[in-house]
Amino acid sequence: MTKDQKVVAIQEIKDLLQDAKVVYVADLEGLNAGKSSDFRRQAFKQNIKVKVVKNTLLQKAMEQIEGVDYSEMFPSFKGNSALIIAETANAPAKLIQGFRKKEEKPALKSAFVQETFYVGDDNLDMLANIKSREEMIGEIIGLLQSPIQRVVSALQNKPETVEAKAEEAAPAVEETPAAEAPEAPAAESTEETPSAE
Repeated sequence: MTKDQKVVAIQEIKDLLQDAKVVYVADLEGLNAGKSSDFRRQAFKQNIKVKVVKNTLLQKAMEQIEGVDYSEMFPSFKGNSALIIAETANAPAKLIQGFRKKEEKPALKSAFVQETFYVGDDNLDMLANIKSREEMIGEIIGLLQSPIQRVVSALQNKPETVEAKAEEAAPAVEETPAAEAPEAPAAESTEETPSAE
C-alpha cells in the first residue's frame, strides 16, 4: 500500500468514526468469503456499517479523532480487524451473537458504547443487553404516558358515566319525595302522640 493509499484509507476510517457513538472492533478471521459477505449483508439490513481495516491504519485514524481517546482499544488491535459502526448501542453485539449461533466468529475485540470502553469478547453478552438511548427514552415515555392515558380515558368515559348516573338518579329522585311523604306524616303523628298523652 502506497503512502497516498494509506492517507485515503485513514481518511475513510476517520469519516466513519467522526460522529460515531457506537464503535465495535471485531475479529472476522476464519470466516470464508461467503460467510463474511453473509455477515456484511445482515449488518447492512440492520443499518450497521462494517469495514475490514488494517490495525495500524485504524489506530492512526482513531488518534486523529478529536473529543474521544480511543487508546484503551488499541491493545486489542491484533490480527484481522473489522470496524463496525452503528446507531443503536446493542445492535452490533446482537448481530455478532446471532451470527455465532452457527460460527465461532466474529469475536469482539473491543467496543466504545455510550462513552464507555469494553475490551474483550467476554463483554459481548453485556453489550447485547445494553438498552439504547432510544429504547430507554421509549420506556420512560411509556411509563409517563401510562398514568396520563388512564386520566384521559377516565375523562373520556366520564360524560357517559355522568349521563348514566343522571338517568339512574332521575327515577330515584322522583321516588324519593314519594317515599318521604308517608314518612313525614308518620313522624308528625309520632310527635303528636306523645303530646296527646
